[in-house]
Amino acid sequence: IPLLLPPIPALVDRLPSLMDRIDGIVLHGGGDVDPSRYGEPPVDEVYGVVPEHDEVEFAVVRAALEADRPLLAICRGMQVLNVVLGGTLVQHIGNEDHWLRYHPVDVDAGSHLATALRSETADRCHSVHHQAVGRLGDRISLVAQAGDGTPEAIETDVARWVVGVQWHPEDSAADDTQQQGLFDALVARASR
Repeated sequence: IPLLLPPIPALVDRLPSLMDRIDGIVLHGGGDVDPSRYGEPPVDEVYGVVPEHDEVEFAVVRAALEADRPLLAICRGMQVLNVVLGGTLVQHIGNEDHWLRYHPVDVDAGSHLATALRSETADRCHSVHHQAVGRLGDRISLVAQAGDGTPEAIETDVARWVVGVQWHPEDSAADDTQQQGLFDALVARASR
């Protein structure tokens, strides 16, 4: 049963008990993470910062990791995951190469991502982002990159199955078995 968690900070204290009733989590895309969360002043290109979203999503990631819940973090979700574990972001990558574009991504063999995709290349990743992961957070591994070196996927060993992707697999999963494979892998882990 899908459960949507609204960005209401008053719910944050209830998250640990809520995790007992949740089998898996998807963090979706959205506006930028407040740069103060990773110790930097904002640049002019930062937009869509909503403090309530940051507060709730940071708490969700912490609770999910502590409860060892499978987590698929998409676009902003991947960035939140990295920052929660002490990493930083590149606030503006400075080009349009990852804005409304499909592109291939090279994936590390043996990663959860490669297993989900059944390949070491994600052929068609739909990117809609102007930011990227900067310094990796604690216990974060970079497991995929675009041809230009942009970080495209991360994983952590803090919990058993945590995958963050910078692209939007939901945009093409209906007709792309690789992208659907990410959701299938999350559901398989959640059903355990």
